[in-house]
Amino acid sequence: MKFMKLGSKPDTFQTDGNNVRYVASELASDIIVTIGHVKFYLHKFPLLSKSAHLQKLISLSNEANADEVQISDIPGGTSAFEICAKYCYGMTVTLNAYNVIAARCAAEYLGMNETVEKGNLMYKIDVFLNSSIFRSWKDSIILLQTSRSMLPVAEDLKVISHCIESIAKKACVDVSKVDWSYTYNRKKLPEENVIDSNQNEVRTRLVQKDWWVEDLCELEVELYKSVIANIKTKAVHSNEVIGEALKAYACRKLPNFSKSMSQSGALSKHRLIVETIVWLLPVEKDSVSCRFLLKLLKAAIFLESGERTREKLIRKIGQQLEEASVNDILIPAPVGDTKTYDVSVVQKMVREFLTKDDSAEIESVEGGVEGIRKPGILSDASKLLVAKLIDGYLAESAKDHNLPLSDFIDLAELVSGISRPAHDGLYWAIDTYLKEHPGISKGDRKRICKLMDCRNLSVDACMHVVQNEKLPLRVVVQVLYFEQVRTAASSGTSTPDIPKGIKDLNSGSNGSSRSGTTNPEDDMDAVAKADELKALRKELASLRLSNRVDGSFKDEDIKPSVDKAVIGKMKGLLKSQKSFLKLWSSKGENSGSDSSESIGSANPEEAKFTPSRNWRHSVS
Repeated sequence: MKFMKLGSKPDTFQTDGNNVRYVASELASDIIVTIGHVKFYLHKFPLLSKSAHLQKLISLSNEANADEVQISDIPGGTSAFEICAKYCYGMTVTLNAYNVIAARCAAEYLGMNETVEKGNLMYKIDVFLNSSIFRSWKDSIILLQTSRSMLPVAEDLKVISHCIESIAKKACVDVSKVDWSYTYNRKKLPEENVIDSNQNEVRTRLVQKDWWVEDLCELEVELYKSVIANIKTKAVHSNEVIGEALKAYACRKLPNFSKSMSQSGALSKHRLIVETIVWLLPVEKDSVSCRFLLKLLKAAIFLESGERTREKLIRKIGQQLEEASVNDILIPAPVGDTKTYDVSVVQKMVREFLTKDDSAEIESVEGGVEGIRKPGILSDASKLLVAKLIDGYLAESAKDHNLPLSDFIDLAELVSGISRPAHDGLYWAIDTYLKEHPGISKGDRKRICKLMDCRNLSVDACMHVVQNEKLPLRVVVQVLYFEQVRTAASSGTSTPDIPKGIKDLNSGSNGSSRSGTTNPEDDMDAVAKADELKALRKELASLRLSNRVDGSFKDEDIKPSVDKAVIGKMKGLLKSQKSFLKLWSSKGENSGSDSSESIGSANPEEAKFTPSRNWRHSVS
């Protein structure tokens, strides 16, 4: 640490109790200077020779026949005044980074300038600052930190601005020229230590680009903001280095930043820190990790930061949402909300992510054409990662008993346009929601199941579906059919076209209810029972096997009739429990009436039938 000694006389200041300071001398004191609650018993002549302000105060006290002057607002208080008083007496005083700013402000207040005496205290301190303190990395940081109590006087003297500029310049210097002491406790890189063959195999340490990050974490938030803003204006460091600095500061200043700040006090102080870090974030994508941004967002929500702060974070998170994990986006719902997680925030993130494709938009061209749409900037890989992320989030949030179905569906529909090879993740989320919300209506079960495409389920998921009693029967029928289609394709034959009847099951396009009759859609939306699932699966398997020879179709002409038979049997299963049981016992025998009548018939009236509403519960 740099220091400067002034004066040569021994220090004869002594203390009598807590509130009295005096100079041990043969001469009696002739003036009392009161600083707050402390009285200094001093002599007029040394003070008058150095301080213009004391000259004025003592002159007024002489006119009033008083031997005491009051000073209540001197910067630095009693300690700073004592340094100035000792300098007036010529006693030895030592200035360093911890006390020099207070002494400089007090000297300014007391008028200890060149007008009173050449080479006065103000001049000597300024020389010390410029020649030593501002040239030292750590001393500059200490000085800046200690200047907090000197505001706004230190700002008026330009000491703080000079100190900030000095720190910023050093932080931006070429790392090959860094030869001063600094703190670097961050995770070392493999290339950080090298062998210098010219120094007898002594290990030397390379200077990293972010060598300055740890030391700046000592600063309070207002000063830190000024330093980082100054560093950014110099455009020397990459956005990643600036981001690393902000991350280090957040971890140092926000207690339990990686977990929760609910146990910490001083919420307003922490709120200011979060808002400052967000304000300092580089605008470029990937300057900080998505996980760090999400931690900041959780902190901002808990600390009730301003709407602008939260919206900025959501926008930045949306730009790199594909980097997030499910745990990262599990943001607790606001206090007083019955839900466990704040689904609306995640919806905003996804919308922000998707708007990157919408921003490329229509580019005007000549020749009367309104415009052409440029290709989106999102890669298929990024879209797929976000789709999987939301599927996982839905599966986790579905465990919340208070999660409305509308929130689940709205979030799922945001990524419904993203093509993904399998809908297994979405299926497990739907299954979890149905398990945790057993009381939802048939219509709601139909709505939530329409979110997934049964053709995009894996074999394991299909096996689970056909045993899932929580699903509407229409879903089970579709999965069983597509399982048969997959089996046909794997056998080496071409995959059969999807019959219209199966498509209609998903779209709900079959005929409506007649007056006084039951709409078969109601039965198809009803929850399947275990015995019905077993019968459906067994019947479809037997129909496939009855039309194969040695594990393959006889010829291409047979496959359409097989699909027709499958659809006919599905329809027959819905007519009544009596026919259901009869069909179950008949094993693969194809009924002529069932085979010839398809759910996908071109005539809508042919697709309508009127089974008993209680076909599952009748006894016959």
